[in-house]
This record gives sequence, structure tokens and C-alpha cells, in this order.
Amino acid sequence: MPLEPGHLRLLALISRHSSTAAAAGELGISPAEAAQQLAHAERECGVPLLRRAPRGDSLTAAGHLLARHGADIDRLTAQASAGLGELLGRMSLRLRLGACETAALHLLPPVLAALRGQHPDADLYVSDVRPDRGLAMVEDGELDLVAFAGWDDAPKVSEQITLYPLVTDPLVVVLPDGHPLAADGRTLSLDALRAEPWAALPAGTDAREQLDRATGLAGFVPDVRFQAASYAAAQAFAGAGAGLTLTPRLALTGAPGTVHRDLTPPAPHRTLFAATFADTRLTPLATTVLTLLHDAATALTGHS
Repeated sequence: MPLEPGHLRLLALISRHSSTAAAAGELGISPAEAAQQLAHAERECGVPLLRRAPRGDSLTAAGHLLARHGADIDRLTAQASAGLGELLGRMSLRLRLGACETAALHLLPPVLAALRGQHPDADLYVSDVRPDRGLAMVEDGELDLVAFAGWDDAPKVSEQITLYPLVTDPLVVVLPDGHPLAADGRTLSLDALRAEPWAALPAGTDAREQLDRATGLAGFVPDVRFQAASYAAAQAFAGAGAGLTLTPRLALTGAPGTVHRDLTPPAPHRTLFAATFADTRLTPLATTVLTLLHDAATALTGHS
């Protein structure tokens, strides 16, 4: 005999109040609806569950048995509600945040300082992530929010993810400070650099692909003599007179023996993005951090 949880709860309330009308009022239904539910339950059970009398309604032995289970349902429902509230309270203060190196250096310090001021009890986990892994870590649920660098057009994301552009970061050319083209501080065209040796990140990296694409548009293949594991190492090579290198402005290290020059428009660039789940109800701190990231990006670039 299939029994409905709502019928068991109704019987538990009748037992508590000795009144079908009072039980119906607590459930937010009319006495007529309560009577219909009782009639349905009695048909399913095949026995009377309620005796009606002028002094109040009383349950039969079968009704009392089912009412005890209805009380258990109420108790477990209350426990579930309390547990959910406790969980949501903890999650409202929790955020798993990932950032690529540039975002970690230039955006996170003011964001984390402001977040500590607004939510000193925040349960924060911060991870340094590779630019090509951040989005996947959000989509897989490993991170709640990531700040990462992307080239050219915005990357494609699923409907569950929302992407927020933060900063446009133009590439500049880094030269040895004694290089003839470094003398007058003028902007340089890539075409003027076609005969130069280059220091660059390894083939297959996003940075190398960007260099190859930019020089290809200028009509030449760069003569890469030195491969570096990072922008910092490539700039160090340039300072040693090994060649030129392209680096995002935010990745400039001011390596000894180097100067940098802007490229003539349209200069190649990368963009710093933030990505999080479109539905942030389970991670409300993500919304707070997004606002702080936009504030930090505005302060970094000097315009809104």
C-alpha cells in the first residue's frame, strides 16, 4: 500500500492538536482538503485512521502508528533544513580562487586586502594556475573563480560559465639598452625588427604562438636564437644582448640592461579574464571578488 509522506504528516499534526482543522491550518490547506487527504489515506490503507467526535478528533491505532512516522518525517525535515542552513552558511564564506602569475602579481594583492577587510572570516583558498588550465578547473568544479590570461578573442565557454574581461595587456618589445632602436624612445614596428635575433618562449606555448602570429602578419619568421622558460628569463637574455623579446606590459621585470618600447598600433595584446559559474548562489563570495577584481583592474589601467 503506497503511503504519501504528506498524509503521514497530517496524521502527526492531528495527533498533536486533536483537531483536523488545526492540523490543516498548520499545513496551509483547508479542512476540506485535509478531509480529502484522510479519505485517500484510508482507502490506501483499507482501515479507518480517524474517529471524529464533538470533543475533538482522535486517531485509531492504525492512525497513531502512522502518525509516529509522520512525526519522524517532521523531525528529519527539520534536521535537513538546519543542516542545509549550516552548510550554506559555511559555503557563503568559502571561495576557491585560482590566478595566473600576472593576475596574482597585479590584481590579487588589492583584492585579497579588500576582501579581508569586508569578510575577515572568509574561508579562502588561492591557487597559482597555468593560464591554459584555469577555465577547465572551474568547469570541473575544482575552482569557484579563476583569473587568467587569454590571447586574441575571448575563449569559448559553456553556458554554465560566465566570462568577464578585466584588463587589456599590450605586448611591448624589450631590447638591450645599447640597441640602436632603443635610443629615442619612439614606438617600433615589428617590420623594423625582422632582421633581429629573438629570445622567446618555447614552440607550442601560447606566448610563442602569439609571437609567430604577430611577426607573420608583419611578413617575416622570427629568428629565435634563445628559448626561455618564462618572460622573465627572455628579458634577462635580452639584457645580456642576446636578442629582442616580446612581453606583455604587465610581465615587464625591468631586467638589468634592458629598455622596452611600445609597438605601433595595432599592437598585439592579451586579455586578463575572470571566469566563474554563471549561478553563484552557492558561492556568493565569487560575486564580491569579481567586483574587487574589476576595481583592481580599473586602478591598474587608470580608467573605468
